[in-house]
Amino acid sequence: MSENAAQTARAYVEHVAIRVKDIHWHIAFFHDVLGMTMREVDGTIADPRQFWTVGGIQLMADPTFEASGERLAHLGIMVDDLDLALSLAGGWNVRDLPQGKGWIALPDGLELELIQAAPGSVDAALSIDPRKA
Repeated sequence: MSENAAQTARAYVEHVAIRVKDIHWHIAFFHDVLGMTMREVDGTIADPRQFWTVGGIQLMADPTFEASGERLAHLGIMVDDLDLALSLAGGWNVRDLPQGKGWIALPDGLELELIQAAPGSVDAALSIDPRKA
């Protein structure tokens, strides 16, 4: 743990963005097998460019995509204090990305989208223990 561990923003992964060749197949799979419904769509349902599920999956249509190490586009992480998280990240040799505030790349290239959460929502999400009966 770092020296800054006492002062950290609390966070959780809000979504994982994944490149897929056949977005309609993936939408149907996540819906029919896992019950993940639509949260948001970029484009139309008939011709989506991107599709987000309730449950944290972002599907990105890429008809020319061939499976490789480049499937994961970025991690979307909800933070309780975006300014604090960005300030702390500055000491870790990250670089800002052109997408705007909250978008950073880690030294090894992993891209993060840090998203300002509504007050109290990060603590509420982190208080859920889905493994308890």
